[in-house]
Parts: sequence; C-alpha cells; structure tokens
Amino acid sequence: MSNAKRLEESVKTLEEGIAKVKLIMDGYPACKLFTSEEYMRYYDCVYLLCIQPPPHDLSTEILQRYHATLDESLYFRVLPFLKDKSGASLLAEFLRVWTNYKAMVKCLGGFFLYLDKKCTDQKSSAPLKEVALSCFQNRVCSVLLPELFDAALLLVSQDRREEPIDRSLLQGLSTFFLENGGPKKGTYYDMFEEKLLTDTSSCYSGFASEWLLSYSSTDYILKVERCLNDEKGKLSQFLYPSSVEKLLQVVHLKLIGETTSQLIEKQKAENLNSTRYQELLSRCSNLSIG
Repeated sequence: MSNAKRLEESVKTLEEGIAKVKLIMDGYPACKLFTSEEYMRYYDCVYLLCIQPPPHDLSTEILQRYHATLDESLYFRVLPFLKDKSGASLLAEFLRVWTNYKAMVKCLGGFFLYLDKKCTDQKSSAPLKEVALSCFQNRVCSVLLPELFDAALLLVSQDRREEPIDRSLLQGLSTFFLENGGPKKGTYYDMFEEKLLTDTSSCYSGFASEWLLSYSSTDYILKVERCLNDEKGKLSQFLYPSSVEKLLQVVHLKLIGETTSQLIEKQKAENLNSTRYQELLSRCSNLSIG
C-alpha cells in the first residue's frame, strides 16, 4: 500500500472513531463503545498522520478536526437540549451534558494524545484539555450563564422558604465552578458569589420585616439563631468556607444590624430581661463570624 493510500485510510478510520465517540454525549459509556485495541488503532491513526515530513504532515488539519469535533458536539448535542429550559430542569440537564462532555473529551484525549504532546512541545497550541474547556465556556457558558445563575438562586430561595429542592444540583454546579477556575477573582464562582450576596441581602431584608411583625423580640432572636445555623449548614454543602462566612455576615446584618433600634423598642415594650436578651444577641453574632 502506498503512503498516500495509508494516510487516506488513516483519515477514514479516525473519522469512524470520531463518529462513535460523539455517542458519549448521548450517554453511552466509553467502555461500551471502544475496546483497548480500538483505542490503540485510533491513536495510531493520529500518530501516523502527524509524523509525516512536510508537506505531508497533517498535524494542523488533525488539530482543526479536534476543534470541529468539539464544536459539532456542543452545537448539536448540547445546546438543543438546554434550549427553553429553566430552573431545576436547566441545572439538571446542564450537569448531565457537562458530565458527558468531560467523558467524551477524556476519550478523545486518548486518540489525540500524540498530537497533544506534539503541540505542547512545539508550543503551537494550548493543551487539548484546555482547548476543550475553553470551547465549552465559549459555546455554552457564554450563552447560558445568566440562566444558570438565576436557576441556582431560585433553588437557594426556595430552600430558604423551606420548599423541597434537590440540593445535589447546587453541589453539582459548585463542582462545575471548581473545574472552571474555582473561587479566583473573575471566575464563574466569583460571579455567582456576588449575585448570591446581593440576592441574600434582598431576601433577608424581606424576612426581617416579616418577622418583626410576627414575633416577639425574644422569639425573633431565636428565629435568627436558628436561621443562621440553617444557613451555615446548607451553604457549607456547596460553597467555600470564605463564601459561607460572607453570606452569614450579610444575614446577620439584615436581621440584627439593621433592625437594632426596632428590636430595642420591642424589648422595652415587652419589659424583657436585658441580660438574657444580650446573651441571645451575642450567640447570633458568634454564628455570623463562623
């Protein structure tokens, strides 16, 4: 077989592998789609196509095919499934496709391992895993991030009002943030934290008004104490400790700091024991600083 024919056959074989690997986006596990021998065959195809002397070296074309595979998967197997969804259903579907996308990228990484090493050594491209991450951010997150934030904030709000929610969705979204930059300034997590702080401030301003009308000063403080404990427990399941502390401080500010004069007036009107009242306030303050 001539070298040209070998290269042609390798391209054809690689395309067969790429067609199969896209099925991972539909939920098919890689272990059911490929044997170890098939993995090696597709790796060998990429290797052969990338080691040819100029002008027959197809490394650039193969890298472009890697990019195209990611784009095709996102446009045809991700975005259509997220369109018109909102709330918990959007988060659930987003986390599903993200999980499948990571699995597909891992599988592709095995096929394109030689190309990845070659590009890294020659500094001609970012590592392929970074390329895949950037592709997902640019094609999916740039479009859907506001809706994802809104969906997560809605779940937090429902949880605060003691409505049943699936907290694993918040945990999954937090893991996604961790995999996409963590808590550094300007990352998705940082943006979400800012929105959550603003939403928490608004939420607890409303709660303060409601509870001041509904409870005695002592019951109000006890309610605040329970609330701070609950917030700490729930938020700790999907936020970094530093974020939990910030949010508890906001809750304390809205429920205690900004209602001090009203609480003092209620305390006086009810002729409460000042020492006991101050003990309760101190306990709440301690909770807000961890």
